[in-house]
Amino acid sequence: MGAKKYAAEVIGTFWLTFAGCGSAVIAAGFPQVGIGLLGVALAFGLTVVTMAYAVGHISGGHFNPAVTIGLAAGGRFPASQVPGYIVSQVIGGIAAAAVLYFIASGAPGFDVAKGFASNGYGEHSPGKYGLGAAFVMEFVMTAVFLFVIFGATSKQAPVGFAPLAIGLALVLIHLVSIPVTNTSVNPARSTGPALFVGGWAISQLWLFWLAPILGGIFGGVLYRWINDEA
Repeated sequence: MGAKKYAAEVIGTFWLTFAGCGSAVIAAGFPQVGIGLLGVALAFGLTVVTMAYAVGHISGGHFNPAVTIGLAAGGRFPASQVPGYIVSQVIGGIAAAAVLYFIASGAPGFDVAKGFASNGYGEHSPGKYGLGAAFVMEFVMTAVFLFVIFGATSKQAPVGFAPLAIGLALVLIHLVSIPVTNTSVNPARSTGPALFVGGWAISQLWLFWLAPILGGIFGGVLYRWINDEA
């Protein structure tokens, strides 16, 4: 069963990265009928909803190293499985970026240097937000994301609705934070595109590991403290 859990995390993270980043790279600015910021936010949320229902019963549907670490910090996930989950998620994110790169490069004028849905701060932030603003945004958004995940999957929560609550939370997170960092809250999602952009994207990648992981830990510990049934 362990191998199947890891495979489910690879597939789920692949879908999140491919469809989410793909919506930004391929569809967001498509002439005249582009989906825009709202469409990209919805795409990321829908990836979580669909895959949580598809494979959540197999792996728990993390698809995100910050979620895995946050769940472990909050006592909901065994620490011994954290490394395997993170490796699986990063593999899924990189594989998705590779497939997306192949497809996107089939269009004339494609230029990976334009960003390829990478996350960034300073000159590489969509709104030119600085390092401090980017760090706080990623920390806060991931902390709230974990808080919602804990609450939605609590024994006290309505059964069967967790994927919807979690997916909608991710939509809202993107609506707020895309202008600041292009929205990570997920180190695996950030790593895939960054490897293809190279240069600045790799040099700034540390923030999109550190801030989400710290935020995830904070959110998990906070929920465990505020609710006796963690």
